[in-house]
Amino acid sequence: MSDAPYTPETERARSRLMMAWDSDVAHSFRRSPVALISTAVTLLLILSAVFAPLIAPHDPFNPATLNLMNGFTAPGEANMFTGETFLLGTDDQGRDVFSTILYGLRVSLFVGFAAVAFALVLGVTLGLIAGYVGGWVETVIMRIADVQLTFPAILVAMLIFGVAKGITPPEYRNDVAIWVLIIAIGLSDWVQFARVVRGATLVERSKEYVQAARLIGRSPFSIMLRHILPNVLSPVLVIATISLALAIIAEATLSFLGVGAPPTEPSLGTLIRIGQGFLFSGEWWILFFPALTLLALALSVNLLGDWLRDALNPRLR
Repeated sequence: MSDAPYTPETERARSRLMMAWDSDVAHSFRRSPVALISTAVTLLLILSAVFAPLIAPHDPFNPATLNLMNGFTAPGEANMFTGETFLLGTDDQGRDVFSTILYGLRVSLFVGFAAVAFALVLGVTLGLIAGYVGGWVETVIMRIADVQLTFPAILVAMLIFGVAKGITPPEYRNDVAIWVLIIAIGLSDWVQFARVVRGATLVERSKEYVQAARLIGRSPFSIMLRHILPNVLSPVLVIATISLALAIIAEATLSFLGVGAPPTEPSLGTLIRIGQGFLFSGEWWILFFPALTLLALALSVNLLGDWLRDALNPRLR
């Protein structure tokens, strides 16, 4: 195959790519074993969840594929009735634990990413408005944030989830449970984004480029969106990465307590709750492997967020 023809655009693209690869952040990433390993583990788990239907040996939530005779099969051992072998064993219903983990991982990651995205949009919007507009608007937003900070986030999420589920008709509760869970976790986590963005906006709004934008008649909305927002995104990215791990843990906690994902769409927290009931009867693998997956996911995302915080902070380099 011949090389692509030379054009000024391709040369500029290559230059930007080389500059990104040789930047301080990229150099720090290449020299950090923690960042490399945590990124590899995170990507492996995300890809496993995305391609779960192709990777999983069985569809654990299709009753037609289940055989109760396979129940409580130990990892790597042949079932005494059917002779089938399962890599990570089976649960009480004969479901392959490996397959349930892959499908449960999809639910946990979807809830985590969606909740963080919702909290980010809400928190950044309110933080920009509070920092730029000021006055009574800033006072109201930040006092609401201060009041919410006095309560543990998990309790706020449980309260919101309970109220939303209570006003939902019983026949639709399982259908909207995942979305209610996303809103509950997102509403309990927006404060961090709002406080950081509000502080950064207070600094940025007094700079010359914002004053110049006002002088040429830019609207406040345009100034916040096109001028201030790009300059406050670095800390937001760090908070979002760390919040992803916290959102996944919050979802697992709520599901473990029985107020999260429905049994028809179990997450890792739901699988841990199910496995906890069989721990002391000897079927340890039903709890152990979902818990290990949750630990690996939360730890790798958290370590990646810690590295990103240090890499983007020039004072720590």
